[in-house]
Amino acid sequence: MILKSGYPFSLIKNGLVATYPKLEKNIRTEVVILGGGISGALMAYQLLLQGIACVIVDARSIGLGSTCASTSLLQYEIDTPLHKLADQIGENNAAKAYWLCREAIDTLAAIAAKIGFVDFQKRKSLYYAAARKDVPSLLKEFTSRKKHGFQVQYLSEKEARDKCGINAPAAILSKDGAQTDAYMFTHALHQFNIKKGLAVYDRTPIIKIRHDKNSVRLVAENGYELKCKKLVYATGYEVVQYIDKPIVKLHSTYATVSESLSAEKPFWKDNMLIWNTADPYLYLRTTRDNRILVGGRDEDFYSPGKRDALIQKKSKQLTRDFTKLFPHIMFAPEFSWTGTFGSTKDGLPYIGEYAKLPNSYFALGFGGNGITFSMIAAECIANSISGRNSDDLKLFSFNR
Repeated sequence: MILKSGYPFSLIKNGLVATYPKLEKNIRTEVVILGGGISGALMAYQLLLQGIACVIVDARSIGLGSTCASTSLLQYEIDTPLHKLADQIGENNAAKAYWLCREAIDTLAAIAAKIGFVDFQKRKSLYYAAARKDVPSLLKEFTSRKKHGFQVQYLSEKEARDKCGINAPAAILSKDGAQTDAYMFTHALHQFNIKKGLAVYDRTPIIKIRHDKNSVRLVAENGYELKCKKLVYATGYEVVQYIDKPIVKLHSTYATVSESLSAEKPFWKDNMLIWNTADPYLYLRTTRDNRILVGGRDEDFYSPGKRDALIQKKSKQLTRDFTKLFPHIMFAPEFSWTGTFGSTKDGLPYIGEYAKLPNSYFALGFGGNGITFSMIAAECIANSISGRNSDDLKLFSFNR
């Protein structure tokens, strides 16, 4: 599947930042990670941290799937609001899922610092009501988050305008969020991991996978084989071909980034992350080189062709959305793109073992929180492979 199209900003800005070899020999290892994007990179980091030998293999050049199209907002908020998720899976489980995402942001920040990756910034997050009819639900959401210990502040219409410069009926201001560059973070992780013993192979499509009682065998397109004790599927939305039940609905999201602007001061209050209650929701952030990134205007996914044909139209709509929110800021779009993402019945990812494929684990960070979900998956799966109990996997299991 062609997961993205257009001109993803990070790819245009940074190009192909590292070279990795094709697989040209047979390999035997503890764990093979199928997929070398941000999910696979974090998975390898956690496995190596626990002393587990692993290899990454990817059909593409590294990072050229969903990773380079990511808008890289890091939020603990799941696509399903906490108070609604509580109705679906129980209040304690919902709060646990939210807190795992909250803790994942801190873990990602610590990893970025450890490997010397500088494009990672902590940010506040503003979630505002797109319409007055959304205010009662927003208030319920604030009450639920406050009850479970999240650092949030409810803003009235006047407070949202005075404190954040947003014209909105109401808003929730969260202390804990962050932003990064998923594409560059992925390559930084790989370079760090390679020094710790990781082997990364790209441009190596796998054409056959056989799951046996005690091992897994993968055959590459060029005939070379990888044999491992455990296989981690980290191929994102393409993984649906391996699962025999419907777990995800595919959508297309659109993004546009402005020309670099003069910014002697923040574009808006603290350059916080901003998103709203609309369905689909609008989201925006700034970049390190003084640009503004706006995304949203999602559509159901039908085909790459139909998705891609809407890029120019969606860019114009996103520009109007931003101008309506901040009429005093000149927004001139420079690069626009689209990517495929998936939603689940409860907004949660699918992480863990899949019984029909022995010795397999899945790290499927579906939804708007893909990177934080990938961090959770990496920790949970690494713990499970190393023999440590991971009760958190129950929240994200295929049997939920």
